[in-house]
Amino acid sequence: MRRVRTIAGDSANLLIYRELGRADDEAEEAFWLVNEGLAEHGPALPAGLWVNLPELPQRPAQIAPVSAWD
Repeated sequence: MRRVRTIAGDSANLLIYRELGRADDEAEEAFWLVNEGLAEHGPALPAGLWVNLPELPQRPAQIAPVSAWD
């Protein structure tokens, strides 16, 4: 598990996208599970806070697009 420091203006979703290249529900759920108590800081995380990043594949599974003609 990798640890990183937050920077000013970070939110959980922005941090996950910047560090893991993903912004999906699976990544966000795993992030909150490995950082218990982090939600107490609110939606904007303070700068300089150490957080753990979950071990996830780089990209989520591709979902087939839905068409109105299917």
